[in-house]
Amino acid sequence: LPHVAVATIASVLFGYHIGVVNVPLQYIAQDLGFGGSAIAQGLLVSLLLGGAFVGCAASGLIADGVGRRRAFQLSSVPMIAGAILCASSMSLKMMLYGRFLVGVGLGLSGPLASLYVSEISPTAVRGAYGSLLQVAGCCGILGALVAGFPSSSIIGWWRVCFWISTGPAVLLAVAMQFCAESPRWLFKRKQYGKAEMSLERLWGPMHVKEAMFDLLVKEQLEAGRRRSWCDLFDRQYSRVVLIGAALFAFQQLAGINAVFYFSSTVFRQAGITSDVYASICVGIANLFASLLATYLMDRQGRRPLLIFSFSGMAVAMAIQASAAAFPLLAPIQGSLAVFSTLTYVMMFALGAGPVPGLLLPELFADGIRAKAMSIAMCIHWIVNFVVGLTFLQLLHKYGAAALYAFFAMVCVVAAVFVSQMIFETRGKTLDEIQALLLTSEPPT
Repeated sequence: LPHVAVATIASVLFGYHIGVVNVPLQYIAQDLGFGGSAIAQGLLVSLLLGGAFVGCAASGLIADGVGRRRAFQLSSVPMIAGAILCASSMSLKMMLYGRFLVGVGLGLSGPLASLYVSEISPTAVRGAYGSLLQVAGCCGILGALVAGFPSSSIIGWWRVCFWISTGPAVLLAVAMQFCAESPRWLFKRKQYGKAEMSLERLWGPMHVKEAMFDLLVKEQLEAGRRRSWCDLFDRQYSRVVLIGAALFAFQQLAGINAVFYFSSTVFRQAGITSDVYASICVGIANLFASLLATYLMDRQGRRPLLIFSFSGMAVAMAIQASAAAFPLLAPIQGSLAVFSTLTYVMMFALGAGPVPGLLLPELFADGIRAKAMSIAMCIHWIVNFVVGLTFLQLLHKYGAAALYAFFAMVCVVAAVFVSQMIFETRGKTLDEIQALLLTSEPPT
């Protein structure tokens, strides 16, 4: 658990940097001279996503090349440098450079965290440990909101918000020095003695022989197989790579960013005028459901949670679309919108949020795991960027009801996709999952 806890710092930083500009944005704009510029404010978000794509694209190569621990430490460098640039920036240009650098670090550490946690966690608790990444991200978002509170009363406080983020990034780099390396990566590099030592630290001496035997069987099963980027498109692996890319695409196309964007407006319609209060309500709902997902992941399984999650999100979006489309519901529109928003966020956090990052490292084979996670997460950032770029234009052209209806349909398609294409991995070791994928059509 201590090793997993250190890895979750990356997710805390992810959540923090996603939310750090939300509360103090107007004060940043005033101090740096871009107040009233929607383009400049949009760039603060889009450049973070652009940097994340760059870091994500390189994450597989770096993780396989230098190991998981060193890759975490490397990811902290741009996060620290970028945060310092943001905190000390005297111009918009300097701030944008800083946000891009931070994005590179986040893009590198994102798939790495899922990869590392799945490879070091015992089978019985792998789901719960993987869900902690989602919990950590929620804590990061709430932490950013709390950190931004004094911005309205203390001049220049937004700089402190960025300085705060350097602490966890330094902690990640230092603490990783004392964590165990992934035994699977060590075994793949033929460092068998170190792999045994790592397994002993992680799982205890009683499980070392069994785990080493499983790794040996897996190596013999895949003997002679190529380990290159081209492997991702071979028939043997292309199916799970496409499933991974589709899951992350569904996750973003289902409308989660639109819901977060609209949350303040929805709460104002219900009489709650504080944007910060609205964000905290949504954040608490997100955190509560993420904690519940941690409890359920190894009890109910990944596949049922995903189906339930997307189905619940579809219902919530249908309610939202109905509230926006039918004048008959106008008297209760505000209450319906708040209910459906909080329901949607909770449903997302129960499955669609945490499961893809946990499930995909389980499905990907050892030799392609880091590269395949890199590809899948790149799809995540691309779709995230496209949705963010086109959302307001589509909203103005088609209206909120049409967009909510579209999101509901995406959620329905996603639930059907999961039911048809994904099999349950709960209670199976990574090697048992790979044996199923390599020897036959996996069961549903």
